[in-house]
Amino acid sequence: MVRHRLIALSMLVAALPAIPVALSAARPAVVASLPSAEADRFVTIEGARIRVRDEGPRNAPPVLLIHGYTFSLESWDAWAADLARDHRVIRFDLAGHGLSGPMPRGDYGTAARVRQLGKLMDKLGLARATIAGNSFGGLVAWNFAARYPRRIDRLILVDSAAFSINGVTEKPVAVPPAMRTYLLDPQPAAVAWSAGTIFAHPQRLTPARLDQMRAMIARNGPALVAHLEQFTLPDPLPSLARIKAPTLILWGRADKVVPVAQAEQLAAAIPGSKLIIYDDVGHAPQEEAAAASLTDVREFLNQSK
Repeated sequence: MVRHRLIALSMLVAALPAIPVALSAARPAVVASLPSAEADRFVTIEGARIRVRDEGPRNAPPVLLIHGYTFSLESWDAWAADLARDHRVIRFDLAGHGLSGPMPRGDYGTAARVRQLGKLMDKLGLARATIAGNSFGGLVAWNFAARYPRRIDRLILVDSAAFSINGVTEKPVAVPPAMRTYLLDPQPAAVAWSAGTIFAHPQRLTPARLDQMRAMIARNGPALVAHLEQFTLPDPLPSLARIKAPTLILWGRADKVVPVAQAEQLAAAIPGSKLIIYDDVGHAPQEEAAAASLTDVREFLNQSK
């Protein structure tokens, strides 16, 4: 079970075998906590309906933001509000997350996500962009950078998945029953407990944010289970060594999901990358340390022009 706990933590959800999770019929109510915004549009990628939010001047340098597992584009609210003043900021819900639909063929592997990212950029008319990703979104971002170097200007990795955790490699691992129950029917107490594995100070989360987190999971339970069933962490070193784009790596020292030691590994593996670590911050610095991380991101964007 310890193995399963770490696998789940690596994907941004705590395993919950010690927490009773009662089934309920509350799913329609919590979905209402994740409304669409005026700036949202929907595009179809490989048969999936993908929510996209496109803000800022259309002729400004594009920045594309990719959220982590179980999260949605709202995870980037603070960064987007600031960067959209002088950048075209594009964020989207991964298939089977947020308000995006599931993949019709059920393909949620990393290679499929990378392929879909390229098709999304094509739909939006983006030949190149700066790409930032948090956690699983970081895994997608750096794999894209390694595979399509001509399509990326700069790379920003925020507590990114990359290296094996507790033996998770190229082979998927069965999803524990308690985790499956949690994803298919998340209860408020379980979501609050899970937030403690993601954020260094979960007590600072507003009830509305916790509600939103629950809504993201409740709406997409079957797709989230399928995602975990396909999740792997093969040796990343050959791909990381191929990354040529200027790369900024941001990490929370208090990250309980992907340990800070992996930040050093990642920085060593990507040629010329820069690493910044934030004390007393967990797995989502773009939320917990929005101001500090934005300062560092803006400096990076200006220096790497």
